[in-house]
Amino acid sequence: MVAVLQAGEPEPFLIYNEEASSPFLLTGDHAGNSVPRSLNALGLPPEEFNRHIGVDIGVERLGRMLADLLDAPFLFQPYSRLVIDCNRPLHQVDAIPVVSDGTHVPGNAHLDPEDRAARIRDIFEVYHARFAEALDRRDRAGQRTILVALHSFTPHHGDFPAPRPWHVGVLWNRDGRLARPLIKHLGAEPGLIVGDNEPYRVSDELDYAIPVHGEARGIVSVELEVRQDLLTHEAGCAQWANRLAKVLTGALADLDTMHPQDRAHKTGT
Repeated sequence: MVAVLQAGEPEPFLIYNEEASSPFLLTGDHAGNSVPRSLNALGLPPEEFNRHIGVDIGVERLGRMLADLLDAPFLFQPYSRLVIDCNRPLHQVDAIPVVSDGTHVPGNAHLDPEDRAARIRDIFEVYHARFAEALDRRDRAGQRTILVALHSFTPHHGDFPAPRPWHVGVLWNRDGRLARPLIKHLGAEPGLIVGDNEPYRVSDELDYAIPVHGEARGIVSVELEVRQDLLTHEAGCAQWANRLAKVLTGALADLDTMHPQDRAHKTGT
């Protein structure tokens, strides 16, 4: 049996601030850009893994800062999305991309079934099993969970040539309970352009974490996309961590003042 990970390499599921008491649970499916040694850098030069095709730029730093501000756990995946995309259903061709924004990935071309299965088994399935276990533990302890998936998006993407003017996007699918007040609070921030399901939207077909770990469990959930050029330095991450801590706290307060029926049931398009 092929083993993707070798001794001394990171686990595919890391937790920062694990014992935090906040209802917020932060995640970073694309937070890391590591590549298992066995994959020989997928045949790519190192700089490719620092681009948006290899990692959600700034999300690990943002997630740690926001976790400290909210006293929340931050669960994240340290391996590059070019190895396997942990927020993509496995039937999608870009779950292990052969081409990403025009860059060909030699190590993913002509991947044989055994090697593909090994990445799924050793990274994707471990990550999501541990994710589910974390949710189960919170549920058994009677701890409320508000799931916030952190991502970042590139200002320019060859596959999506339309302008991307948004500073931040609030993404949701069926469950708009937290998304709607978040859009309101972010919209009140001076100078921000806020996307409602922009530059993407969450869907069962293209996303995994929110549909499977959030909506399928009835957990209030939302995905946040911050534009990557705003997160390339410490000061930018700190600014966004402070902003998101404020608006998430305000949105949760709004959620808690809703009629109980509105809080209990999903609302969506």
